[in-house]
Amino acid sequence: MNRLLPPPLSLLLSFSIIAFFDACTSRANQSEPAASAAIAAAPGIPADVHVVSPGAVQQLIEIAGTLAANQEVSISSELTKKVVSVPVKEGHRVAKGALLFQLDDADLRAQMERLRQQEKLAALNEARLKDLIAHDAASQQDYDQAATNLAVLKAEIRQLETTIDKTRIRAPFSGRIGIIRTYPGALVSPNAPLTTIVDDAQIKVEFAVPEKYANLVNPGNRQLFTVEGDSTRYNATVISKESFVDPGTRTLLVRAIAANPNSKLVAGQSAHLAISLHTTNDALQIPSQSLMPSADGYSVFLVKAGRAQLTPVVVGQRDAGRVQVTKGIQAGDTVIVSNQLRLSPGADVRVVNLK
Repeated sequence: MNRLLPPPLSLLLSFSIIAFFDACTSRANQSEPAASAAIAAAPGIPADVHVVSPGAVQQLIEIAGTLAANQEVSISSELTKKVVSVPVKEGHRVAKGALLFQLDDADLRAQMERLRQQEKLAALNEARLKDLIAHDAASQQDYDQAATNLAVLKAEIRQLETTIDKTRIRAPFSGRIGIIRTYPGALVSPNAPLTTIVDDAQIKVEFAVPEKYANLVNPGNRQLFTVEGDSTRYNATVISKESFVDPGTRTLLVRAIAANPNSKLVAGQSAHLAISLHTTNDALQIPSQSLMPSADGYSVFLVKAGRAQLTPVVVGQRDAGRVQVTKGIQAGDTVIVSNQLRLSPGADVRVVNLK
């Protein structure tokens, strides 16, 4: 007859541990739906809110402008001459007075040598007659004629020196050379462009302001601007305004100047300016996402005694994430900034996040 042996102690312990964990797991699984149900049962529609407080707001207008070099000149010759040398390179910076083009001056120098010899002879003749007239050996008329001839020769020499100087075309100011349009051996004529020189160590910003803002932009004002393809915000200082409003566009031309140490800004680029017109120190601003547009304007939901209240508002200045409200709300009001589509006037609101 077989006798049943009692199970080993280790097996009994294993069954006990398994039973304990099953019980814990069962309680946890029962508690999760209970917690979710408790959250779902909480009263009101969940929403993030923003408490309105006064702050400083600048009134800005966006205006397009154009960059211009501080100085820019098209270099040309005053003479019809052949180019002998071009000792400057495109794109290089030059100092004021640097030689840019040398024209052929051989014929002018030959004329200068002839005039110099004539001047020597005229000077000797004038000196001789001056001595003779002192001893009453010559007439005053002869001396006057000799002195006049010497003076005329000196004037012709000065005129020729000026012409020779025009064969050396120099930089009128320090700047950067543009594209060179002629080379040694070419015959150039007056007013034909040879190259350009640009002073871009500083850059001018020219923009037109609507006439109603003409008195708000004055010399000394600082303005910020950006250019295409560059997110850097540059500073410019207003230096002058046009003396009249353009009757065709009803705008006033304004010129500002900005530093350009690395020549990043190029004349001719378009500029985008945010013109600061007025600063309000006690303005009320709310997040842009709290606004709800409609055919009648804008509205926001306020939280009043735990319920949603739809309130029409009038908006003012905007920036990237905020909008100024000029009418409809007061400091301390609580504005709903999320879940507005689920709300209706009078609905219960449960604040989830206070901003």
